[in-house]
This record gives sequence, structure tokens and C-alpha cells, in this order.
Amino acid sequence: MRNAFILVAFVAGALVPIQAGLNIQLRKVLGDPVQASFISFLVGTLALGVYSLAARHTWPSLTEMASTPLWLWTGGLMGAAFVTATILVGPRLGAASMTAFMLMGQLVASVVLDHYSFVGYPEHPVSWARLAGVGLLALGAWMIKAF
Repeated sequence: MRNAFILVAFVAGALVPIQAGLNIQLRKVLGDPVQASFISFLVGTLALGVYSLAARHTWPSLTEMASTPLWLWTGGLMGAAFVTATILVGPRLGAASMTAFMLMGQLVASVVLDHYSFVGYPEHPVSWARLAGVGLLALGAWMIKAF
């Protein structure tokens, strides 16, 4: 089962530069990176809405939604910032460098999140092996950009 999750993570990761490229092309048509991000999220929101309706998912009540801590709603803002960033940096860095440096940021943040068990992740203390992995990824990101 774990291999299936690894495969899903791999495929989702492979979609990032493809999505960025499509959104970069959309920006060329629309002329604005924020508008391109908006359209991208609108299409995604509609797709998720249709899926949720077709799957007959139950929705939380307004009371339940109102009692949710405000900081839990910021994930969408982070997603919007991420998508807009790919539209802005992709044409300047290229797909490989953009992805390498975004992955570097994700990995550094992930090591911190795991170490302190933030935002619901299980605790995985920082180790020399994990730091070596981050260092190797940093070297790889630099090599991708340099060559």
C-alpha cells in the first residue's frame, strides 16, 4: 500500500511542471499571472465541486465551518501563491530549475514540520541523514541551474 502512495506522490509531483507550463501559456493569453492563477483555481474548484456532488459527499454545517480556526483556511492562499509563483518564475528559470528550487523549499519546510510535528504531521526528528538528503538536493538544484 505504501508503494501506491509513493506512486501517487510521484505522479502528483510530475504534474507540477506540466501545470505550471499550462498556466504560463494561459498567462500569455490573458496577460496577467494573477488572472491565470484565478482561472486555474476556478477550473479546479469547479472540477472538485462536480466530483463532490457526484460522490454525494456530505458538507459540514455552517456552524461547523464557522468554528474552524481561521488559520486552517490559509491553505488555499498558499496554493494560490504557489501557482502564481510558478507562472512568474517558470519562464525565467525553466521547468527543471523552477521545480528543483521549489522542491528545495518544500523539503526544508518539510524537515522543520516533521521535526516539530507542526500542522498535524507525525514527529520525525531531524537527523544527520535527513540533513544530508537536504544538502544533496541543494547540490542537485544548483547543478540543474548551473548546467
